[in-house]
Amino acid sequence: MASILRDKIFNTESGSDFHNLALQIFDYQYIKNTVYQSFANCLKRDPGTVTHLTDLPFLPVEFFRTNIVTSGEKTVQKIFESSGTTGNLTSRHYVCDTGLYTESFLKSFSLFYGDPADYMIAALLPSYTERENSSLVFMADALIKLSRSKLSGFYRENEKSLIRNIVSTREEGLKVLLLGVSFALLDLAEKEAPDLSGVIVMETGGMKGRRKEVTRAELHGILTKSFKVPSIHSEYGMTELLSQAYSKGDGIFYCPPWMKIILRDTQDPLSLFTEPGRTGGINIIDLANLYSCSFISTGDLGRLREDGGFEVLGRFDNSDIRGCNLLAD
Repeated sequence: MASILRDKIFNTESGSDFHNLALQIFDYQYIKNTVYQSFANCLKRDPGTVTHLTDLPFLPVEFFRTNIVTSGEKTVQKIFESSGTTGNLTSRHYVCDTGLYTESFLKSFSLFYGDPADYMIAALLPSYTERENSSLVFMADALIKLSRSKLSGFYRENEKSLIRNIVSTREEGLKVLLLGVSFALLDLAEKEAPDLSGVIVMETGGMKGRRKEVTRAELHGILTKSFKVPSIHSEYGMTELLSQAYSKGDGIFYCPPWMKIILRDTQDPLSLFTEPGRTGGINIIDLANLYSCSFISTGDLGRLREDGGFEVLGRFDNSDIRGCNLLAD
C-alpha cells in the first residue's frame, strides 16, 4: 500500500486529488504509526470519523522531541535533528526514505525557481554545516551538486570569498542564489553590506539563540537596504517535514501541490479552518512525509490569503501541546 501511495504524492493535479490522497495517507499512518494512532485515539479520530481535511488530527511537532515517529516497517536511513537551543530537547525526524525527501525538495525548487543547474548556489550556513544531521544542509548540498557553477558551495563565514565569487558570476550574466540562515545574512549585511543587485537572496530562518530576535519584516528591511535587492526570498520548512514552501518577497509563502496549510483556532486547537483572511495556528499537511507523519501542528501563527498563499506572523508564546499532552512525555 505504501508504494502505491508514494507513486501518487507528486501527481496531485487537483484539490480532490490532494483531498483523497491525504485521507488515504491518514488511513495508512493511523494503522502503521503507533504514536500517531495513540494521539488520534485520544482525540477520538480514526478512519471511520475522518472524512474531510478539517477532521484530521494534527500531531504537535513537540512529539518529535520525545518519540520515534515512523510509519511502516521500512528501515530508518537518516535521522535529521533540529538545532535546538541550550537546555531544550531537539526534534529528531527518523527518515525512512531519503530519496523521497530529495525528490520533494528538488521538485519544489524546480517548480518555484527552475533548474538548480542554472544557478551559482552559495550557501551561508555557519554552525549548521558542522552538524551532519541537518536537513537544511542535506538539501543545500544536493542543490549545490546539481549546479554547473564551479563556484557553488558552502561558504561558512568566508565573506570575502563569497562576495568576490558572487560578483564574478553576476558579471558573467549567470543566475546567483545566496541561501543563508538569518543570523549569517544579517552578519554579512552589517559587516560588508555588499551590493548584491540581481542576486536572489533567500533566508531560511535560524535566528533563535544566536542574536536578538527581530521580525521577518525588520530582517528583510535591513537586508534589502544593505544588499540593494528589491526583496528577500524565504524558505519555510522544518526538521519534521520533507517539503518546503517558498516566498519570493513580502513574506507571502506558497506551497507545492503536495503540501497544504490548514489553520487552527487559537482558542480551540481542534477547531480547524481553511477560510482566507483569518489568523490561526499553522497546521501542515505534507504528503511527502509518508513514512513519518503527514499531519503536523506547528508553534507558528499564520494567516491564509485569497490567492492560496499564507503569511507567517510569528510564534505562539510558551507554545505547548494541548489536548493530549501525556502522550509526549
